[in-house]
Amino acid sequence: MNTAGTIDRPLTHDPKKQAPMKPSTSEPTGSAIPDFTTTGANDSRENRTREMQLIPEALARAHMRERLQEAERERQAARLATARRMQRRAERASLRARRALAMAVMQ
Repeated sequence: MNTAGTIDRPLTHDPKKQAPMKPSTSEPTGSAIPDFTTTGANDSRENRTREMQLIPEALARAHMRERLQEAERERQAARLATARRMQRRAERASLRARRALAMAVMQ
């Protein structure tokens, strides 16, 4: 069965394998848009779908990176707070020791 496909039932659904449309003889010349190839459009469409499939993965990576950076900042802030608290405690202990030494010398 070698019948040509119709618009409703093409031989193939692959646009690259379909025959290009020929201008009809009933139309005046120059009225239709000239034929052009769409290989670039198909390639970019394929790349776009591949990129779109990877978008959730990229978003998840960015989200995890952001969460890790936030956790590191929180750990750094906690370490800084602990260091300042220990420094104040050491200064108070130093003042107590000076006072005790001064009291011992005065007696």
